[in-house]
Amino acid sequence: MAKQQKTAWFCNNCGTESPKWVGRCPGCGEWNTMIEEKLPAGGSKSKSATFDPSRKSVPKPISQVETVSETRIHMPSEELNRVLGGGLVAGSIVLIGGEPGIGKSTLVLQNILSIRGKRILYVSGEESTSQLKMRADRIGRLSDNCYIVCDTSLENILGHAESLNPEIMVVDSIQTIASDSIESSAGSVSQVRECAAQLLRFAKSTGTPVLLIGHINKEGSIAGPKVLEHIVDAVLQFEGDRHYMYRILRSIKNRFGSTSELGIYEMVQRGLREVTNPSELLVSQSGEGVLSGTAIGVTLEGVRPFLIETQALVSTAAYGTPQRSVTGFDAKRMNMLLAVLEKRVGFKLAQKDVFLNIAGGLKVNDPALDLSVICAILSSNVDMAIARDVCMSGEVGLTGEIRPITRIEQRILEAEKLGFSNIIVPRHNLKGFDTSKLKIQITEVAKVEEAFRALFA
Repeated sequence: MAKQQKTAWFCNNCGTESPKWVGRCPGCGEWNTMIEEKLPAGGSKSKSATFDPSRKSVPKPISQVETVSETRIHMPSEELNRVLGGGLVAGSIVLIGGEPGIGKSTLVLQNILSIRGKRILYVSGEESTSQLKMRADRIGRLSDNCYIVCDTSLENILGHAESLNPEIMVVDSIQTIASDSIESSAGSVSQVRECAAQLLRFAKSTGTPVLLIGHINKEGSIAGPKVLEHIVDAVLQFEGDRHYMYRILRSIKNRFGSTSELGIYEMVQRGLREVTNPSELLVSQSGEGVLSGTAIGVTLEGVRPFLIETQALVSTAAYGTPQRSVTGFDAKRMNMLLAVLEKRVGFKLAQKDVFLNIAGGLKVNDPALDLSVICAILSSNVDMAIARDVCMSGEVGLTGEIRPITRIEQRILEAEKLGFSNIIVPRHNLKGFDTSKLKIQITEVAKVEEAFRALFA
């Protein structure tokens, strides 16, 4: 009699194995994440080594370990190099995730088509060769060094890599690749884990950097088990609103660089264009006259400062119940700032509609934008415009004080570089910073009332 096919249950979030279904994963504690998958003929799940087993290692003191400088491949995009920490490290495996249609494949394709003198293997499991050729024609870059193959079998892909011996390998996407040693469908927990482990073994043994493109789920995190993010060396998140032109590349995990860097791109007809100075695009340059309800704030994304325009509209509630509408900012934090304005400063906004918008379609979580938010709201409330050459940065507390913020030197230098003549900052936030050589005027305030008097006196 033929043996019955054995199955096991695996967590879709962390990959924990269980012999039976359980409502809550014993590994990560998430509910309703267990899915049933078939086991290989051996009765146990195939587990590939993430290192070369033929290499024998012996324990040695850490003081005797030799440090070797990392060999990096300089990518054509400076924004991508910044996020990677200086370039693509040889033998590394990088995972790039993002929403459908956000531009992941375009970002990778236009970079590898601009690399000269290196053999590149582009494996596509979703698009045909003609579709990739159309995208390359739209980008306007063609290269004889880039080889394209459409395949979803892991064994065939590794065979192509062995025969071609590429110097860079791209897999688009990891959720479409399946191994013949596992009977489950592509994209399952076991397939994603097995394929990622095999590709990692290939990258480490040959020194070939591998770029993986991954899908995300409805919660916004990268699809597949969490072990996928543990296997790779770097995880990059490509995000942005498809209705706006800007895209942000963030580093969630990076074993070879900082996770506080980010790159900014603009989606144009010929692909993605690097935004070297986002402040000039995010701040309105219209010269038709200054209107009330706008304030320029200096914010930080990672370690990169830029100026952004905060827009507010305050009007009398026409339907009795006042509305609170926020775009690009935390709604709960705006309600807190409105309560501070009413309780500590004395502005009656309880019966008025308040609409807040962060220009450019970006989502900002920096507390230093609090001061520009309340100034924009007050400017619209009293219908008095703020001068266009004035910017501000500061966190607002519940008692109405302006609290110190981080990296104040970078914010001031960025405002001076863009030609602003005055910046409002928290008091006692400039200790140890020499301001004698600066051309921009610095106004220090300790309370919300002092900021209002500096703007509207």
